[in-house]
Amino acid sequence: MNKICLIVIVFLLCISLNLEATTQFGGEGLFYVNSAKVIPPGYLQSCTGIRYFGKVASFGSGHKAFTLWNVRVVNSFNYGAGEHVEFAITPIIYQDTNTQKGNALSGKANSIDDIFLSVKIGSYSMLESPYVFGGMLYFRLPTAKSHNIIYEPYSAGKVEFGLTGMVSYFSNVAFPDESWSFHANLGYLNHDDVGKELTDDPDDVTPESMSSELLIGIGLLYPAGTFDFSAELNASYFIKRPPETAYSRESVSYLTAGLYYKPYRWLTFEMAMDLRLFSGKDLSVYSPETHLPPPPTEDFPNYPTWRGILGAKIGILPAELYATSTEATLKRKARDRRAILEKMMEERKDTEDAESELSKIKAERQKVEEELERLRKLLEAEKDKK
Repeated sequence: MNKICLIVIVFLLCISLNLEATTQFGGEGLFYVNSAKVIPPGYLQSCTGIRYFGKVASFGSGHKAFTLWNVRVVNSFNYGAGEHVEFAITPIIYQDTNTQKGNALSGKANSIDDIFLSVKIGSYSMLESPYVFGGMLYFRLPTAKSHNIIYEPYSAGKVEFGLTGMVSYFSNVAFPDESWSFHANLGYLNHDDVGKELTDDPDDVTPESMSSELLIGIGLLYPAGTFDFSAELNASYFIKRPPETAYSRESVSYLTAGLYYKPYRWLTFEMAMDLRLFSGKDLSVYSPETHLPPPPTEDFPNYPTWRGILGAKIGILPAELYATSTEATLKRKARDRRAILEKMMEERKDTEDAESELSKIKAERQKVEEELERLRKLLEAEKDKK
């Protein structure tokens, strides 16, 4: 009961502090799969979420059963630093460690756990193309007290770095946020863990070469007014596996179904469920062969069979996010379109292929006219109400 109360308190505290955790790094995208788009310049988002797994454990005859919880709370602040650049800082503010003393769990936790720093370069696309491209570089800083945690992705407690390539397809080029979109990620993660002790015994085997992973993710987002729906598949494959004293050293894949509720332009509530599709045979070697503590009982997996996710995303800047109608959004889109049109007309003077440029300008002008027409109808509707 105390554990449940702690989980609720931590989650509510995160929401009250304007924190979040959709994707690992917040910003544009689904729960795990990142969009190739970056957030607009000058925008600041705060995102917080909780991911949890629970299972009833029984040690057999003569032992008292209990419920094991594995909880992670992640926070992300994302800032649009330019048209194609986004920075993020993402601390894991709470992480259960599920360490053991004999047949009992100690209840210890990391708070704060590790911190991620990332820079995302994206929103690159050809005019009129539905495809958007981007990439991200990130680092994991080992600020937690404990690492090599059961039920969580492998981390040895060294500075890790990763690279991710992203591509997104938007079915509606003129209004990309109003129609379905598809996103795909391909990443490389290096744990830089050579010589790092993974257990409390220095005589246990340590990594002799850097462990590394290939990370793959695909996802579909379907907007439906106030609600959005998503489905995504993500998997990790060890290129170089850590030694037998590591937890979670097997490849794994999850299917995630997500729901997003957007009561305001600056606020989104999120909920999702992870279902494990595949996990290789448990390759960790537990005591007495090593000093790696085993799972509480034999029927406990190395990776959770399911995980629940709850989160919230809050827009902090700019102030126009808090407008009560869509008028500000339409005005901004029309202003952005006009700026693009003016830039294209200037570039046309230095372009040999004038006919090609003229067709592009006509297409862009048509989008401007469509958005201005939507704005005109909105203003007329508001005027009639008055």
